[in-house]
Formats: sequence, C-alpha cells, structure tokens
Amino acid sequence: MMVFSTSTKTTPSTSIWRRRAFRYVKALCVLIFWLLIWQYVAYKVHNPLLIPFPREVGARLWELLWSLSFWKIIGRSLFRIMTGFTLGVIGGLIMALLTSFFSPLDDLFSPALKSILATPVASFIILLIIWFDPSLAPALVAMLVVLPMVWRHMHGGIIAFDSQLVEMARLFRLSPLRRLRRLYIPGLIPPFLSACSVGVGLAWKSGVAAEVISYSRYSIGGELKAGQTYLETADVFVWTIVVIILSLLIERLLTDLFRQLNRSYNKKVS
Repeated sequence: MMVFSTSTKTTPSTSIWRRRAFRYVKALCVLIFWLLIWQYVAYKVHNPLLIPFPREVGARLWELLWSLSFWKIIGRSLFRIMTGFTLGVIGGLIMALLTSFFSPLDDLFSPALKSILATPVASFIILLIIWFDPSLAPALVAMLVVLPMVWRHMHGGIIAFDSQLVEMARLFRLSPLRRLRRLYIPGLIPPFLSACSVGVGLAWKSGVAAEVISYSRYSIGGELKAGQTYLETADVFVWTIVVIILSLLIERLLTDLFRQLNRSYNKKVS
C-alpha cells in the first residue's frame, strides 16, 4: 500500500513575496484606519474651513494631478531644496575631513557648526530673507540645516574609527590610496547614509518653511501660504500630503541608491 505525502515547500522567493505582501497589506490597513479617524473628526467638526473631508482633499488632489502648473511647482521646489541638500552634504563632508584631521580647524569651526544646529530654523529663514533674494532662502536654509548634520555624523564616524585597523594598515604598509579605498570609505558609509537619511527630511521641512515665510512664487510653500490666505484648507491638506509623499520617496530613493553604490563599490575593491 502506497502512502502519498502532500508536503508544500516554501521557496525563498515565495517567502520574500509573502513578506512584501504582508507589509503592503499592513500599510494599507494603517492608512484606512487613519482615513477613518480623519473622516470621523471632520464629521464631528463639520466645518470644511477647519478640517475638510478626505473625499474633498482627494478630489482636489486628483484635479491638481492633471494640471501642468502642479508639476512645475513641484519641480521648482525640488530643484531649490535638493540643490541646498547637495551643497550641504558636500560642505559637511569637507568640514568633517578638515576638523577631524586638523585640530586647530576643529577648535575654530566646531563651535559655529554646533551653534547652527542649536539655532531655530525660523531665525535663519528671516535673516536670509533680509540678507539675500527671498527666492534663494529655501536652498540656503536647506544647506545650513544639512551641512552641520552631515558634519556631526561624519566627524563622529572618523573620530571613532578603529585605531587598531589603522595601525594594522600602517604595519602592512598600505598606501594612503589603498587605506582610503579599503578602510576609510567602507567604514564611513554607514554614518554617511544615516546623515543623508536624516538630512533629506530636515531639508524638506526647512526648505518648505522658507518658501512659506518668504512667500516664494510657484513653490509648494507658496501654495501653502496661498491656501492659508484664501482659506482654502483643502489645498493646505493637499500640499501637505505632497510634501510628506515627496520626502518619503526621496529618502527611499537616496537610501536605495547609496546602498546599491555601496554594493558595487565593495564588489569592485574585493
């Protein structure tokens, strides 16, 4: 008598697909939960000038998606803020290298960089509007917010670098270039990724705030200010949602990009 066993085997690809599907379903359930809370609060308040219904905000967002000006506004804000973010990352890396290897420069610049970290963003925005063209404020504020953030992460990473590995590299007489490629760059990638992940969110928040205060035309912040001025609360909700989505997407794209570059670099040097 033959006995047939029906055992199901789970392949790695199936397991990965199930985990991804579970994450998507969980995210959808969380989204539905908060939409229901929003719907309930809007129903209780029953004043669209204070809290519009999700249906109204969704309809307004759908209407804007088909408008060319909507994408132009997003493009202009993206260009301004990401320009400031890029300049802040480059400046932070340079300052981290200078202050880590030259102690007089550390004594000179560290207090100023720490002061920038402790200063309210609104103060920088107002001063930059006074000193420069208001249209430059979003990029400059994003740069000032990101630069000390990158400096702090990278400076700490360099200072905390394993001295035994450095001494071993010296004993094996590795050239400075090989030390940089095989020792310093792989060891400093984690703090760099952490700094960029935190910095891009701060750049978006501060950049949009600068657009609001400076009332920059054709910008996300300008549209938020216009919505507040003309009591178009649905527009304020729409543009706030756009800022959140863009911030999350850019953070995810940057993280995936840097990780892919890190894998490619490790394969190249190994």
